[in-house]
Amino acid sequence: MKIGDIALGDFPLLLAPMEDVSDPPFRFVCKQNGADLMYTEFISSEGLIRDAAKSVQKLDIFEYERPIGIQIFGAEIDSMVEATKIATQVNPDLIDINYGCPVKKVTCKGAGAGILTNPVKMMAMTKAIVEATHLPVTVKTRLGWDESTKNIVDVAERLQDVGIQALSIHGRTRVQLYKGEADWTLIGEVKNNPRMKIPIFGNGDIDSPQKALEYKNRYGVDGIMIGRASIGHPWIFREIKHFVATGEVLDGPTIEERVEACNTHFEKSIAWKGERVGLVEMRRHYANYFKGLTHFKDFRMKLVQTESISEVYQILNSIAKEYQDFVF
Repeated sequence: MKIGDIALGDFPLLLAPMEDVSDPPFRFVCKQNGADLMYTEFISSEGLIRDAAKSVQKLDIFEYERPIGIQIFGAEIDSMVEATKIATQVNPDLIDINYGCPVKKVTCKGAGAGILTNPVKMMAMTKAIVEATHLPVTVKTRLGWDESTKNIVDVAERLQDVGIQALSIHGRTRVQLYKGEADWTLIGEVKNNPRMKIPIFGNGDIDSPQKALEYKNRYGVDGIMIGRASIGHPWIFREIKHFVATGEVLDGPTIEERVEACNTHFEKSIAWKGERVGLVEMRRHYANYFKGLTHFKDFRMKLVQTESISEVYQILNSIAKEYQDFVF
């Protein structure tokens, strides 16, 4: 399966772009565990063209991450075109357009999923972005704005017609946010539409190898994009790959593997963000890496309260020793 000239294997697993999550340190541990294609956090087009430090930093990509896409969002076509040109200069493997973010502060400006109410503008913006770069352009979107506007089958055809080379679909409307169960029925309809020639990736609620294989077989998608289920559990990529290939369930990560991944994530966070920011922003991840451990609260409190980098490593080593016989 290919996006343009990017070969991704028979059934690729994609790491979804997630704000404040899918930064280079997190992407590193996901790549280690088998993610086939990853994306940056979504980057504001307005921030890029104004050279805002936070937006520019999100352009950082590394050779070991390839293939990797830079995802941009915005409400103005001219700004999105200019942002595309800036992102192209960083030499990612593709440019991805965010038409799916449901957050109010994004949608109220007509960006992210906000553009779902204006398909004409969506097509004009997409066409302009495709023409602004030599890289493959892909899109991530939702089924529609609400239950009465689930027009993704038509939208997918039109996006393909203006030149995108792959489409990822989250199985919820904007109004649903992340509530309720993702509906993959329309994702399957898009994939099985004889007019569609580009890869179609499904997204939403894939949290186990069994569900991944079930949805692969039921809906025929070319690959799966995984978001929240990878937070604190980057091993989900290797687990799904093993199950799809063999039908066997891999044992879950040991406490040593959890500590090692957390150590690596922390080390990369310090290196990329600087000591202070890296230390503070890593605090949101500890509980996820050690979900399921009994009586873990004291360790978690120590991890989120310490101001010492060396102490974080000491605490993590103590966790490995304390729970060496723990069975998840």
